[in-house]
Amino acid sequence: MFNTLKQIAAVTRFSFASLPQRLGSSASAMLGIAGVVAVMVGVLSIAQGIMSTMTSSAGMGNVMVLRSGADTEMTSGFGGEDARLITEAPGLKQGPDGPLASRELFVIINLPMRSTGTDANVPLRGVEAAAAEVRQDFEIVEGRMFEPGLAEVVVGLGAQMEFSGLDVGSTIKVGTAQWPVVGVFSAGGGISESEIWSDARVLQDGFRRGNSYQSVHATLDSPDRFNEFKDALTSDSRLNVQVMTEAEYYSEQSQVLYNLITVLGSLIAVIMGLGAIFGALNTMYTAVSARTREIATLRALGFRSGPVIVSVLAESLLLALVGGIIGAGLAWLAFDGFRAATLNFASFSAITFAFDVNLGLLTLGIVFALVIGFIGGFFPAVRAARTPVALALREQ
Repeated sequence: MFNTLKQIAAVTRFSFASLPQRLGSSASAMLGIAGVVAVMVGVLSIAQGIMSTMTSSAGMGNVMVLRSGADTEMTSGFGGEDARLITEAPGLKQGPDGPLASRELFVIINLPMRSTGTDANVPLRGVEAAAAEVRQDFEIVEGRMFEPGLAEVVVGLGAQMEFSGLDVGSTIKVGTAQWPVVGVFSAGGGISESEIWSDARVLQDGFRRGNSYQSVHATLDSPDRFNEFKDALTSDSRLNVQVMTEAEYYSEQSQVLYNLITVLGSLIAVIMGLGAIFGALNTMYTAVSARTREIATLRALGFRSGPVIVSVLAESLLLALVGGIIGAGLAWLAFDGFRAATLNFASFSAITFAFDVNLGLLTLGIVFALVIGFIGGFFPAVRAARTPVALALREQ
């Protein structure tokens, strides 16, 4: 066993020492693998960014109430009296002005994107005063909050960055009127930053919704009181509603988009990975061909086939590891924190998010690079070990 390890170390050392002689082909293989890893990590960071945006939107102890059978706020709806009964249910946290519950409307308006100028569906949400306390980490970062009863809006930080016409002092078209933008808010990087907010009562009038709402967002006195709150509403014969935690709601909302991007990103990575494997195969076959007589001489001196295979694989894995690290680094520099917008299929409105190149994705990219390197080096390694010594020694 010790002798085998010594042979592996010796042959691998010779293999690494000859790398400068094949610098061009080795660099080509490394850069090919780096490109694959960078693209794969970049695409998958979109899905991670969307998931991060959704999960950060869910506050501890926060709940949502929709009409029974509704999948999203767009398909939900109930009257003002029903909404009032929901805000009076037991278990809600009490603030200075009453329960921390916001009866809300959700509509869509069109605004041009800053990057392309094309129109996009932007969510406009009518909220009540408690909304700012229900959404954790809510903060006005520019301007002021809209005045209740006035046709004014505040815009999320993400929406302002991605869509035109949302600077403080500008106006947007809501229905047939122009409403001024009076403030910009942040919400801990959550989905609320993709939205525009106004007073719910004023929005009802602007869209002729009467005394109706689509959802109620609320904060419980304690997460342990969720079942009490839910049972009180679902057992009330006057109501036809479903109750869920914000974490459950946003997890369901993000799943379709997350899965779609993950599948597409993985497919792209596999297709590009096949090209990188062929590049690695070509590089390692070239390396083996250049070292044919060297390998044959070592085998003639008593070196076994196993150390030869290990040395070729080690060289291939080293090139793949360096390429993977380069690709992961490039992805992190180019994509991490980059902001963009995409369509939320659940609400058919835009959602702004930041690419999230996290440690898990970087590790996945490097592991994928090593898989490419292993496959690319395995067959050339087997060929090097199986070539008859006499035939190899005669090759020039």
